[in-house]
Amino acid sequence: MARAGSFGTAAFAALLLAGSACFLFKHGQAGPQDVAPPTREGEFALSVTNHNFLDVVIYLVHDGQQTRVGTVTGSSSQVFYLRARLLGMGREIRLLGHPIGGQTVARTETFVVQPGQYIEWTLETDLARSRVGVY
Repeated sequence: MARAGSFGTAAFAALLLAGSACFLFKHGQAGPQDVAPPTREGEFALSVTNHNFLDVVIYLVHDGQQTRVGTVTGSSSQVFYLRARLLGMGREIRLLGHPIGGQTVARTETFVVQPGQYIEWTLETDLARSRVGVY
């Protein structure tokens, strides 16, 4: 019986050591949200993280026009690379998100984007609590 107890202690110590090593080797590396999506000249990036369980169709509103960007599957993320011409003359845009099979709509305030910048839009389970940032 003494041997079985020491084996359990040794296994626990090995597991603890392996878990600590994983943390140490990953510590300090940039996560996916810490790195700006690369863009080509004349483009800007739109990164959408959808925490909602419904698929959401994304639209960009510019110069009084609504342009469909794409769909983001529920509980996933998607990056869209868009032409700078979609920013319009004033470079002022809004984003709209229409959930497929849902009643509510996610929408942002009007904001200004320059070519080369990127937008991060996080859609929450309650779409009214969604947030946007321009970097």
